[in-house]
Amino acid sequence: MAGLGEGRPTKRRAGADAGGLAVADPRPVFDGGAVLGARCTTCRYPVPQRQLPWCPVCYGELVPERFAATGSVWSSTVVAIPVGTRRPPFGLAYVDLDDGPRVLAHLADAYVLAPGSRVRIVDSDEGDLVAAREVR
Repeated sequence: MAGLGEGRPTKRRAGADAGGLAVADPRPVFDGGAVLGARCTTCRYPVPQRQLPWCPVCYGELVPERFAATGSVWSSTVVAIPVGTRRPPFGLAYVDLDDGPRVLAHLADAYVLAPGSRVRIVDSDEGDLVAAREVR
């Protein structure tokens, strides 16, 4: 029996580590107090990735954009199993940035936040955004 993917095309590229083409990192980038991404010039849709060739909604042109590092939690959880180099427990949250897209962020502490809780993106760790509760 042939191995998975042998002799037929797959949707995933092998990446430079496996002798294939370099694959762009789709994670948002935190830079100097802002999250870098893009916004469509036609429909104004915010996109957390800067590498997309066109808007995923209307296929319009994307231009680079800096989004606020503050937002509201859409959903969060605490992960109780190891994932990659991360050791449990660690928190994850989807954050709706105030003027931008929804992004996935690791939480500075392992806790679950209620939807609507205010957070701030404070850092980037191993390429992942890190958020902390906003103190009011």
